[in-house]
Amino acid sequence: MFPVFNPAEVSLTPYMFFTGKGGVGKTSTASALAIALVNKGNKVLIVSTDPASNLQDVFEVELSNEMIPIPQVKGLFACNLDPEEAARQYREKLVGPYRGKMPDSVIQTMEEQLSGACTVEITAFDEFTNLLANPYITETYDHIIFDTAPTGHTLRLLQLPTAWTDFLNDNTHGASCLGPLSGLADKKELYSKSVEALSDKNKTTLVLVARADVSSLKEAERAAKELGEIGILNQMVLINGVLQHVKEDDEISAAFYQKQQDALSQIPEYLLTLSLFETPLVSYSLTGTDALTKFFEKEAIQEISYQELEILSLPDFKDVIDDLDQRGIRVIFTMGKGGVGKTTIAAAIAVGLIEKGHRVHLTTTDPAAHLANILGVNDVPKNLSISRIDPKTEVEKYRNEVLSKASVDLDEDAIAYIKEDLESPCTEEIAIFRAFADVVAKSKDEIVVIDTAPTGHTLLLLDAAQSYHKELERSTGEVSESVKDLLPRLRNTKETEVIIITLPEATPVLEAKRLQEDLRRAEISPNWWIINQSFHATDTTDPVLRGRSLAENYWIQTVKNELAKKAAVIPWLKDKNIGYQQIKNLINH
Repeated sequence: MFPVFNPAEVSLTPYMFFTGKGGVGKTSTASALAIALVNKGNKVLIVSTDPASNLQDVFEVELSNEMIPIPQVKGLFACNLDPEEAARQYREKLVGPYRGKMPDSVIQTMEEQLSGACTVEITAFDEFTNLLANPYITETYDHIIFDTAPTGHTLRLLQLPTAWTDFLNDNTHGASCLGPLSGLADKKELYSKSVEALSDKNKTTLVLVARADVSSLKEAERAAKELGEIGILNQMVLINGVLQHVKEDDEISAAFYQKQQDALSQIPEYLLTLSLFETPLVSYSLTGTDALTKFFEKEAIQEISYQELEILSLPDFKDVIDDLDQRGIRVIFTMGKGGVGKTTIAAAIAVGLIEKGHRVHLTTTDPAAHLANILGVNDVPKNLSISRIDPKTEVEKYRNEVLSKASVDLDEDAIAYIKEDLESPCTEEIAIFRAFADVVAKSKDEIVVIDTAPTGHTLLLLDAAQSYHKELERSTGEVSESVKDLLPRLRNTKETEVIIITLPEATPVLEAKRLQEDLRRAEISPNWWIINQSFHATDTTDPVLRGRSLAENYWIQTVKNELAKKAAVIPWLKDKNIGYQQIKNLINH
């Protein structure tokens, strides 16, 4: 439908930022482009600032924050900036001076406030800003390619420089929960140069990577608009993994091809104003320089024999429903990054438990999720209730509540401090979690299925606000009784289950692993992982899709043997999961 991307036919700027939701193929496309540019005689540096990056897996070489040559590709250099480690060092820089001078409980709370996404994003931005502002680096390489964090992170990273400048010019009372800002006053000029470089269409191109999927394309549109508003106008879109040829006698191949074509026919109008390209779905794993080199060449389809596919024995989705029923679980969270099918699986869990005779309340915060549409307006049974929590409404409600209580006792400086605190991404998670807690508190006679779980950081921050409020001499608002009740319930494995949803691919699995580690910090240990949309679990004979099946094997084994206590797999299904009966079919597959 759109031209296949060919680097030889496109004018490319010195700096290129690859962005997109986790799992869309940012790292593989960025790496393949880097090799293509080197093969044209350029000297190229590829840099990852993504906490879930698999850049070293792609090039099959150990990477660190030091720039090293890729042995198999003369002229290509790479480094893997670790924002988590940078955040740890930055956290210690801010908290260290207070150790031994303040109570341990206060130190613990300070560390937790600096352990969330804000700190990681700020330190990641700081890392690649140092590269952009270093004349030696910018003059040494013809192109610098940044494999950045997923879209939501990237938006905040690229928007922060202006916000920091305003903050550092205007702030007179210290940093807030956006905390790391307190140490950045000496870097205003550095960030100013970075903003200038990012906005220069002759220097920087933003490459929005998406899949041929409606939600992914909408996310790309949102990112394009928001980045355009802050002056980053030189944008192109790569729709990655488009099946180029359909195997007509294969139901899975035909359905997959049609699903992609339907999504492409609905591409948002704003994206049509940008340079649009697609890249082919390939049958091989995009790791190693040989595979990456031929990615932008005419695809050589690999025939995959049936004997090559190891048959994996895993429970199916029905076993998950049976387990939840038998254990008497009352509160169920589905957790996972966007695009893994979290909302559909939450709906399917609700349907499965209804079929076993339970009353169920199903709720979501996903702005793209229309649960009534997924289940079918006329099909929703009487023992199912549905609600949606609007994040914007809840955040506004929470902010107003906190400020109204604070204004009674605090002076203008303290209130300004709290207003800054409430601009943190933490605020949205806490506000949403409060709303979830209220839903659970009102639903004593129902099983509650919640699409989107709180992170471990949010839970620990809520605990901190609850326990150390007075010691911190700050206000994050009173913790409601429903939140106080739900925190212990979340840690009670006899009552609550957090289910992690992933796809059998590198980035979704690595991100899910980080989510699980985050939850374990908060003393929550998920039992079930669900591996969704697996070609390995189908009987497709399409050579490209069979190749995908083989690539999935490693990640399914990783989840089964290393990450999950229990793991179930759901095959890629050709039927649209719309309507109550179709959801029942998903359960019984």
